[in-house]
Amino acid sequence: MSAPSRLSRVASIVARAGLALTVAGALTLALSAVGSRWDWWDFRTGFLLFRWALYGGLAAIVLTLAGLVLALLARAGRTALLALATLALLGAVAVVPVTHLRSAGRVPPIHDISTDLDDPPPFVAVLPRRQGAPNPPEHGGAGLAAQQRAGYPDLAPARLPAPPDRVFARAVEVARGLGWEIVAAVPAEGRLEATERTRWFGFRDDVVVRVRPDGAGTRVDVRSVSRVGRSDLGTNARRIRGFLEALRQPG
Repeated sequence: MSAPSRLSRVASIVARAGLALTVAGALTLALSAVGSRWDWWDFRTGFLLFRWALYGGLAAIVLTLAGLVLALLARAGRTALLALATLALLGAVAVVPVTHLRSAGRVPPIHDISTDLDDPPPFVAVLPRRQGAPNPPEHGGAGLAAQQRAGYPDLAPARLPAPPDRVFARAVEVARGLGWEIVAAVPAEGRLEATERTRWFGFRDDVVVRVRPDGAGTRVDVRSVSRVGRSDLGTNARRIRGFLEALRQPG
């Protein structure tokens, strides 16, 4: 076998190995989310699979680039096209992990967000559901508040001109419209508690909305807390912003 033929064969093997590793990584990435969302395993297993998918993706990049270089040297056009197609597939698969990593780097590593840091709304009805969850339902205090102020300085209570009873009814309507699972709605206390699942892993986060009279109008505070994970990647803050924005819209 001539040297160019051997080089072409090696290029093909390396490029195909890169493709196989890319497909395996994509399946592992999807499985990490599906298994966690459907409670096939503990969330830690989902994180572990996610990490393996990242490592596999890095290895696939190295193999695919090596296959491309070898294909170009051997003038193996089909193998070069295979490597380029694999790189395009890698780019598509990488969108999810890269987005998660970028989000993690832009927000503080916290998972308990509240519009009232002096008197965070407490949970009542969801407490039985949080039993055994790694993250406690109690607020972390001054240290956590300082991190939130630095990371999310825009978060604040909503003040509305309508009376509390109307605002509370609207809050329940908005929560249902956002797809939250209503756990408790107590108009007499101005307390609404709900649960929502995250988009990718399906983790359960809990929300409490507090509606109180505020002069001639109403003040609304919202607290959103993840049950698992040290950092929420900004999910709870986005949830609060989305809820308050919808609440301010005409019903």
